[in-house]
Amino acid sequence: MLREFEIFTKPSASPVAVKRGFSWPGFFFTWIWAFSRGLWLHGSVLLAVFLGLFVFAVGEMTLFGGYHFVSTTLSLALQFLIGRKGNSWRAVKIERYGYSSAGIMTAKSPSESVGAFLRGKETESAKAKSTMGFLHLPGWFQRVFAIAGLTWKAAFRYRLFIVIAVLLLAAVVGLPILIKDDGTARGFTQILLTYTLTVITALLGISTLWLSCGTLARDIEECQMQMVVVKPIARWQIWLGKWLGLMSLNAALLAISGGSVYALLQWRATKLPAEEQRILRNEIFVARGSAREATFEKEIEQATDERLKEVLAKGQIGPEEIKLVRQQIKEQFKAGAQVVPPGAIRPWQINLGLAKNYLHGQPLYLRVKFNAAEKSPSGTFYALWQAGSPGKTKNYWQTPEPMSLAPDTFHEFEIPPDLFDESGVLTILFRNVNGTTLLFPLDEGMEVLYRESGFGLNFARGLGIIFCWMAVLAALGLAAASFLSFPVASFASLAVLLMAFSTGTMSSAVEAGTIMGHDSEAGTSGHSVVDVVVIPFFKVMLKLINFAKDFSPIDSLSTGRSITWNALGAAVGQIVVVLGGIFALFGIWRFNRRELATAQGNQ
Repeated sequence: MLREFEIFTKPSASPVAVKRGFSWPGFFFTWIWAFSRGLWLHGSVLLAVFLGLFVFAVGEMTLFGGYHFVSTTLSLALQFLIGRKGNSWRAVKIERYGYSSAGIMTAKSPSESVGAFLRGKETESAKAKSTMGFLHLPGWFQRVFAIAGLTWKAAFRYRLFIVIAVLLLAAVVGLPILIKDDGTARGFTQILLTYTLTVITALLGISTLWLSCGTLARDIEECQMQMVVVKPIARWQIWLGKWLGLMSLNAALLAISGGSVYALLQWRATKLPAEEQRILRNEIFVARGSAREATFEKEIEQATDERLKEVLAKGQIGPEEIKLVRQQIKEQFKAGAQVVPPGAIRPWQINLGLAKNYLHGQPLYLRVKFNAAEKSPSGTFYALWQAGSPGKTKNYWQTPEPMSLAPDTFHEFEIPPDLFDESGVLTILFRNVNGTTLLFPLDEGMEVLYRESGFGLNFARGLGIIFCWMAVLAALGLAAASFLSFPVASFASLAVLLMAFSTGTMSSAVEAGTIMGHDSEAGTSGHSVVDVVVIPFFKVMLKLINFAKDFSPIDSLSTGRSITWNALGAAVGQIVVVLGGIFALFGIWRFNRRELATAQGNQ
């Protein structure tokens, strides 16, 4: 069968033939075909889009009982676009390497068309100019993406991408093999979710810092950057291109490792006992929202102020004692709202909000925690629970016999569906049948959990937050490499990463006011002249690190908590835009002011 091939020539190279028309390999193999043809940018974009379609398909199947018509239609449309534009993208790439079109040749294969051209057969003029399609960008965009493409080539040239991918897959597959779970749903997720995602985050974080420092600092030290900056490309475009290249690498690596974790989770879940699989589906392989009782802070503050006025009117305290007395009065009111004496009943009125509209027929879960004034011989206390309001709610539930619960720990148990009233208010009663007073903390004593969405979409949002962490680490490494040599930049960046894992130690030092430690026997803390500098530095670093660590997807995923779109958007805003933007502005400013020739002299 004869086909049309466009012949491209270059004085210093052999002719190249590119098939015109529809690309069936591109249609069937999409991003794999793009990578095999050296279309790194196109392949990265297509991989990200198809991963998004996969997550969308999982959510669609969850919502519509296994049907995924919309995602299938979108996937076929994208495959058709790739087949329609694939050969044009190849032609544009070849032209960028200095080739020029010599015309159209009709033949059965690319090699036959090149052979006919070399034998002197005449070509027809090109009928249409190839275009970039949906990736047709302005000039400065193309320069930025050209630098991003060079970053990909460097990663493949040094086998870095392959090495990191193998390490990530080894962590995903190796950890569950080396560390056995206890056969329960909780132990299962602890191994397969918590450990693997933590290792993936650590490996990606270290490799991101190392590569971001090396890709810029090495180019400067080896005088490759000096050959780039003399071309018509701004330094900020070089810096941004490096960052985009690193982020596309991270996206591919995170997609590979995250997809492997997800597939392994689904496969290993089938090996659990039937009861544990039920717990897994209802409590972990789900995105659960939460609702708590309305805060009493305003009422407590108002009551505290009124009681303080009464005390001041009696003239029993001095001005210097007002702050302390007010705090004591406030704690008394808080204790009154938290304690449940023996034989007393503690009610909770929890408004489920808009969630009430889709929770009919679905079970809810109570997550409770209490403290005890005294220890019991058995170490546990009895609890009687009631939920629902007779006459107001469709159902009513109470514990058939007292539950035996341990204090100072969280307990989670299921309650039947349809226990809330028409306004979405769930009434819960606790009866203290013990001989000692129990205390339910206002902030974590009672929480209602309910199904909000499927696990697949929640897992993708969790990976999105990890991707945000990688974005700020890439910006940090590039900022350090903008004015430091590779060894110093990598050491400084890894030191910051180590500090991110040591926030507990820094918090203790800030709380004690010294880095010399606390003598518990003497009740005193040591002091050093270094504290004057180190403690304020720790305070600043804690604020910056906590700015990013406030979003912890690993804990949420392993406990079945929902990672909302609002949380993901806030993570992008705080971590990438604000924190990453600060590093980017500083790095671009220092890179613009750097004398590149001095780096060569220092070497």
